Amino acid sequence: MVNWPVVGMLPSLLLNVHRLHDWYTEVLRANGCTVFFHGPWFSGMKMLVICDPRNVAYILSTVHPSNFPEGQDFSEMFDILGDRILNADYGSWKVQRKMVHAHFRNNRFRDFVMKTSREKVEKGLVPILQKATKETNPINLQDVLQRFTFDATCILVCGVDPGCLSTGLPTVPFARAVDDANEVVLLRHTVPKFWWKLLRRLNMGMEKKLADAWEIIDKFIEKQILVRREELQGRTPPPNDVEKKGDDEEAAAATDLLTLYMQYENKEEMIHLKSPNTFLRDTTLNLLIAGREGHHECSPHLVLLPRVFTSEELGGLVSLHAALCESLRLFPPVPLIHKGVVKPDILPSGHRVEPGVKILYTTYALGRMEVIWGKDCLDFKPERWISENGMLTFDHTDKFMVQCRSPVLHREEHLIYSDEGCCGCSSLQLPTSSPERSSGLS
Repeated sequence: MVNWPVVGMLPSLLLNVHRLHDWYTEVLRANGCTVFFHGPWFSGMKMLVICDPRNVAYILSTVHPSNFPEGQDFSEMFDILGDRILNADYGSWKVQRKMVHAHFRNNRFRDFVMKTSREKVEKGLVPILQKATKETNPINLQDVLQRFTFDATCILVCGVDPGCLSTGLPTVPFARAVDDANEVVLLRHTVPKFWWKLLRRLNMGMEKKLADAWEIIDKFIEKQILVRREELQGRTPPPNDVEKKGDDEEAAAATDLLTLYMQYENKEEMIHLKSPNTFLRDTTLNLLIAGREGHHECSPHLVLLPRVFTSEELGGLVSLHAALCESLRLFPPVPLIHKGVVKPDILPSGHRVEPGVKILYTTYALGRMEVIWGKDCLDFKPERWISENGMLTFDHTDKFMVQCRSPVLHREEHLIYSDEGCCGCSSLQLPTSSPERSSGLS
């Protein structure tokens, strides 16, 4: 990677933008897991790209959160997310974390997650796979399982099934808009800030694509907020009897997260919000993306096992859990994490960072480093997560950090394993199908 006069290293980046994560992996492998990227002169495009576990642990530790926030640049690049959860630093989403964490821990909500997953597997995924095994045309398993997780996530977050996994695998405008938005946000990382801001002002190119997607997303979520609000207004107000408070909380836990937030609108923690609808819109979109990106990447790389399992049964499947960990290592749900720098600091690797430098932590590269995982780093080996006594081993937790994009993702980890496990344990009963030949992991 050559640092040219005037244009810096940007030409190399643009030539590899179609394979960005693999390119980052190759560059980091050749430069000791940490490398500075210099963009064009006066563009402010200076980044430190890392996958060294020591640096990652240092930056993400609770000892240094104030010095490595996501920062203003992150908020600008991910402006479509608003100011909620994924696009907020630790202090600004404390109330949200408290509500969602309590909801995720509730057994009724976990049952709701499993019920949703089972229904999507039985009524959506299995019929499509059965049909595919009878046809000669290949099926895009990545696309099918992405549709599965998007439908399941929409049901859990806003109580509606968008129908991505319907017969014929139709194009759903809302799902397509989310994909388009993710694509443009990633591309913003590959060009100077002034360039994409200029395109946004002129409503041209990739920024026009984002604006169109933004409009579709807003209309969809606005409609769901309106529907949920009408449903809540039509319900009988819950009794104030203290003895029935627990029952009310259990009943609320069996509903979607959007409804949960609406039920908290008049609580003391939520009264300070200036625009409840904006809060609900931002939070809904953040949760949809967190749930969707949290599990669809690893699904196609799992072996399909028998029938649909319960949550309790899934908890005891050591081999399945190990296969999920290995899938997440090679195909992390959030392959790139963005951090800023507030004060000068020296990382454990010896690299000095100054204010204005952007830090990109690539979980994708971390899972594919020979120096970290050994010569078999590109091999799919679930056994690396199983100890000699047949139990799950956590010896790799210092270098297995795919869930640390946000504390919210960490809180939903058990939901990811439940959803993926339910999906993975569904269809060995189907007729055997064969994958097309591939050049390797991709």
